[in-house]
Parts: sequence; structure tokens; C-alpha cells
Amino acid sequence: MPEGLSAVINAFPYVVEGALVTVAVVAGAMSLGLVLGIPIAVGQVYGGVWLRRAAGFYAWFFRGVPLLVLLFLFYFGLFAYFNINLSAFTVAVIVLGLISAAYQSQIFRGAILSLPVGQLKAARSLGMSDFKAICFIVLPQALRLSIPAWSNEYSIVLKDSAVTYALGVAEIMARTHFVATRTYQHLPLYIMAGLIYLLLTTVGVRSLRLLEKKVRIPGYSR
Repeated sequence: MPEGLSAVINAFPYVVEGALVTVAVVAGAMSLGLVLGIPIAVGQVYGGVWLRRAAGFYAWFFRGVPLLVLLFLFYFGLFAYFNINLSAFTVAVIVLGLISAAYQSQIFRGAILSLPVGQLKAARSLGMSDFKAICFIVLPQALRLSIPAWSNEYSIVLKDSAVTYALGVAEIMARTHFVATRTYQHLPLYIMAGLIYLLLTTVGVRSLRLLEKKVRIPGYSR
């Protein structure tokens, strides 16, 4: 058996365990991005001047600074300075989640702005407060329209998660690199890692497409 194939077969279970870590990082980051991204988007669209500026600054900062810089800034800088002891996994989820929130907020903001303005006015005329109108009229439609772009954000976060191995997160790239440096079978092992990433991307994107079809309202479009 060729040495490369043997290295792939022996390393596969070990790297698959790293894939589970990668999935956990992506799921945590996407969830945090969703929780933070929605209020940021609402603030940018419906908030006052200072709230819009603050939300805009947040999106500008986290979209403009490279991921690796933010990982080091939080892990070796801010958290260490304030004596906050967090694992590399937790820091990776937080940083990726904060970055994802900046991008998701712009996705949701665009979806909200694409809705007819008259819907909010109609809700007000029925006696609904702005808060209720946004929660029960605007956001359900905006979230449906955001799913295609959200699936793109998923693939981006998945690929960005490979950078977290710089902190020591035992995900796909970290485990693959660990085996490759000891077996010297870099090419076949990194090909295997790339195929695992492709598989995770395909499964996630197709799942979100199924969700998009499930929640689609017949005859309804932007």
C-alpha cells in the first residue's frame, strides 16, 4: 500500500474528530452571529442617529480587521489583559461569532430594506407598536429572504474556522497539520482535509436550501 494512502487511512478517524470540533465552532459562531446580527440590523434601519452610527461602526470594524488579527487581539490581548481565562475553542467561537454578526447584520439589513415600507405603516394603523410590528411583521419576512445569503455566510464561516488552528483549536486543519508534520505525507493529507471541508460545505448549503424551500410562501417574492 502506498505510504500516502496508508497515512490517510490511519489519520482519517483522528481528522474526523476534528471535523466535529469544526462543526461545533461553526454552529456556535453562526448562532452568536444570528443573535447579535438581528438587533444590529434593526438598529441600523429603525434606530436613532447614534444607534445607527454605533451599529455601522461595529459592522465596519469587524468586517475590516483580519480574522487572525482579531483572534490574537482577543485571545492574547483583551482576555489576557483582563485576566479572563477562556479556552481557545471558546475564543474562536466568540471571535467568529462577532465577525459573522457584522456580516449577517448587513444581510438582514438589506432584507428589511427590501420590504415594502407600507407594511410597517399598516401595522401602526392597526394599533401595533413599532416593536411588535418589527418582531411579528417585518422580521419573519426578512429572515425568510435572508436564507440564500445566510447559506453563503455559512460557507465563509466554515472556511474561516480553519484559521482557528493558530490558537490551538483541535479542528480539521490542526489535526491534519499535526499528522502531516510527523508522516511527511503532506499532499494526500491536505487533499483529504480539503475534501472534508467540501463535504461539510455541500451538506450545510443544501440543508439551508431545503429550509428555504420549506419556509417559502407560494407567490411571495421581494
